[in-house]
Amino acid sequence: MKTDQKSQTPAISPLKLTERTDSISTAEIISVLKGDITGLHIKRGFSSEVAEEITANFFRNPGLKERKDGVPGQYVGASHYRKDAGTYFAQSEDARSFVDALFGGLVDPVHGVFDALKRELHIQGIELRLARSADGQANVCRALSWSGTGPYALEPHDDVAQVVSAGSNYELTAVAEHTVVALNFYASMPDEGGNVRIWGHKPTVTDRRSQGVETTGYPYAAAYLDAFPCHDFQLKAGDIVLFDGGFVHGVTRQSGNGKRRLLLNCFFGFARPDLVLWWT
Repeated sequence: MKTDQKSQTPAISPLKLTERTDSISTAEIISVLKGDITGLHIKRGFSSEVAEEITANFFRNPGLKERKDGVPGQYVGASHYRKDAGTYFAQSEDARSFVDALFGGLVDPVHGVFDALKRELHIQGIELRLARSADGQANVCRALSWSGTGPYALEPHDDVAQVVSAGSNYELTAVAEHTVVALNFYASMPDEGGNVRIWGHKPTVTDRRSQGVETTGYPYAAAYLDAFPCHDFQLKAGDIVLFDGGFVHGVTRQSGNGKRRLLLNCFFGFARPDLVLWWT
């Protein structure tokens, strides 16, 4: 009986985190991609001027929309969350010009990371490309401003459940067998709060089922997470964070005054030993 109880106890997973200042390196990105480290926080990873311009482009973007999938926030771009492949890729194509408009003529950090990683992986005999289907291909990122008003601006969740449950028409479901990396570029941050909190817990299918989040990974109850250690990435505009999205993570409550929290987000991971897919 004791053995059964232990087997059903959610496991604590060690957090292997790195934080530093200055530009990001492809070697560090690959360390997260291969699961060697859990997360990486690069402070001042891109310029405040670029961050401010992206923020202005977001709030005047004609493609700005309110999310209507149960996750409160505004966005520009497309999300595969709770969508079949046909719908997601069609929406990605429809949103492409709006995503491009986030950057204007800027030399932006998202394309910079994508291009640098693509070159490095090519040297290693690995292809990096945007996920695609007959209906189109993914965008390089989406822009998000979470607006939850409870204890979390974005409630605790994991990013693997939505990939596992994406469906057979998605090529990206294969990434769930490896590390699903979440990559975030912070264009604007409030004066207080809005930090990424990551817990030392990488849920299994059984764990998700016990919490009723088997297909979405969202949201995990605060009481469930009390048993796990956590770490807050203290964020400012211009920071870059990437981490293993299989670990439960959320966004802490943000102050209601002053600047809004805005990030550019994407996901990537190995679909095969010779192929890394990138999507939103």
